[in-house]
Amino acid sequence: MKITHFVENLNRGGLERVVINLVLAQRAAGHDCRVICLHEAGTLAHELIEHGVPVDACNKRDGTDLRALMYARRVLRRHGVDILHSHNIIAHDHAVLAALGLRKELVINTRHGMGMPPQANAREWLYRRCMRGTDHIVAVCEAAKRNLIQQGHLPADKFVVVPNGIHVERFTAASAQAHRRMTQLLEVSESTRVIGCVGRLNWAKDLATLIRAFALLRERQADSVLALIGDGSLRQDLVDLAAAEGVAAHVRFLGDRSDVRELLQGLDVFAMSSVSEGYSIALLEACASAVPIVATAVGGNAEIVRDGVSGRVVPPRDPRVFAEALFDVLADPDRSRAMGRAGREWAFEHGTFDGMVGRYQALYERRLPKDG
Repeated sequence: MKITHFVENLNRGGLERVVINLVLAQRAAGHDCRVICLHEAGTLAHELIEHGVPVDACNKRDGTDLRALMYARRVLRRHGVDILHSHNIIAHDHAVLAALGLRKELVINTRHGMGMPPQANAREWLYRRCMRGTDHIVAVCEAAKRNLIQQGHLPADKFVVVPNGIHVERFTAASAQAHRRMTQLLEVSESTRVIGCVGRLNWAKDLATLIRAFALLRERQADSVLALIGDGSLRQDLVDLAAAEGVAAHVRFLGDRSDVRELLQGLDVFAMSSVSEGYSIALLEACASAVPIVATAVGGNAEIVRDGVSGRVVPPRDPRVFAEALFDVLADPDRSRAMGRAGREWAFEHGTFDGMVGRYQALYERRLPKDG
């Protein structure tokens, strides 16, 4: 098959990681793959180029940019396409417009998040107009499917659910040795309890709630540190908040890292305070690393984290409840380790990359039922 994936860019992020891994797996299976990036190619594009996968950047400018649209159309016409697979709404709108009138077997769009009410964004209006040229909409979890149908007035008969998956076999379970290395990196004592989060420092992650919860936690668990792995536009705001909450000396901003797998092994608990999530790659990775989790009940989080089994699931935007859950997990080390083991077992059964790839292949071959 000739498969073209259409994305905004290939910068660091969960969506981008899914796309890169999926493309590499499809190429290894013998498919002719390429990626079109609506904007710049992105910092991770080299991972595909080094494996012989062409990556074309349209370098779209702000606003309507017919030049970028025509560039994408030329790439599609020159390459030919059996499967046109776009990711999220902006990429999909441009992919459908660029491919108008060109031969293709199947047009698929994966929505990697929860969507938004149609009145909130004109892009959603255009997205709904593009449904005529779309064969399937993929939601990454059952919660996203329900939300997208309810909020977007999208055709329910076009939906399938394909949960994200990761290479679980590449993740090593948390250990005392990894914890020791982590405390050395953070320059704290070996007995310090390490709470960690991986993600962009943006509004959706609501890390302000996590910092406030951490400040409350330290009133009861003074020997603790918070490690924020990732970067983003709100970094300085969060630095200022940590200072205002009196925990600046105990919050580490580690920025973007290429050693996330190793860092996960050194955590005592993984914390996700998001107000919006799809089917989180970060949570899957924490599960595969046998780290207990405290996560908010948004998006597909509760489909990954089983409350009381592999961690705690709490309401969003409530620092006090979040702090209580963190303390609950940290207070009983034996129970905490059992939660981690349960999460890892679940990941190996339900969160595998091969499972995700198989479901996409079945969808491409029209063998995956539309009820997901």
